Amino acid sequence: MTGQQRRLAANRLAPAEVEHLPMRPLWLCRRCGQPWPCGAAKLALLAEYREVPVSLFLYLAGCLHDAIDDLHRLNPSVTGSAADMFDRFLGWPARHTHAYRVSTPTAVRIEEAPS
Repeated sequence: MTGQQRRLAANRLAPAEVEHLPMRPLWLCRRCGQPWPCGAAKLALLAEYREVPVSLFLYLAGCLHDAIDDLHRLNPSVTGSAADMFDRFLGWPARHTHAYRVSTPTAVRIEEAPS
C-alpha cells in the first residue's frame, strides 16, 4: 500500500467532522477548544431547540449543574463566579429566544403612553 493509499484509507475511517460538543470534565469544546458552549455550539443549539426553547433551558440548566460540579472538583479556586457560570450556560439563550420575553398589557400601556 502506498502512502497516498494509506492516507485515503485513514480518511475513510476518520469521522467526517467532530461536532461542537462539551469535553468533560473540562467543559471545553471538543472541536475548537473554546469554553463550551462555544459560538458554533450556541448556533447549533438554537437551531435544534428552535421549536422548544424551554427544553433548551432545561438542557443547559443540567449542563450548568454538571459543569459546576466538574470544574469545582478539578480546581475549586478557578471554577468562576456564579454569575459568570450562569451567563455562560443560561444567560445567552435568554437574549436569543422568545421563551422568557413577557409582554404584559401593563408593559404595553407604559410603552404607548405619551411623554
